[in-house]
This record gives sequence, structure tokens and C-alpha cells, in this order.
Amino acid sequence: MEGLFQPMHLLVIFIIALFIFGPKRLPELGKGLGDGIRALKEGLREPAAPASTTVAEKEKSASSTTETKS
Repeated sequence: MEGLFQPMHLLVIFIIALFIFGPKRLPELGKGLGDGIRALKEGLREPAAPASTTVAEKEKSASSTTETKS
């Protein structure tokens, strides 16, 4: 077995996708898939927040600063 993603296999997958989704919708699906992969890569690149600071604590501190300004 040489590999799963040979050019002929990719061609068959493309033709099946073309039949299922149609020629008008296929570019939209490709763009959405590309955007999703790009967002995933950016999310993996960003450093993780410290474990001691949770989302709830961030929201609480943001709301308390808003209340003091009023």
C-alpha cells in the first residue's frame, strides 16, 4: 500500500463531492474549510492563559472596572 492520498484517489473524492454538493456550493465549502484550519492554527499558536485566571474571573474584573467608571 503506497498511501491513501494518491492523485487518483483525490480525483475520485473531488468528483464525489462535486456530485453531492454541486458546482456552486463546492467553493464555499472549500473556503469554510480553509478558514477553519487557519483559525485552528492561530489558536494553537497563541500562548495559553495562566491556569489561575479563569474566564469567569476575567469577566468579573471587566464588569467591576466598568461599574467604577460610571
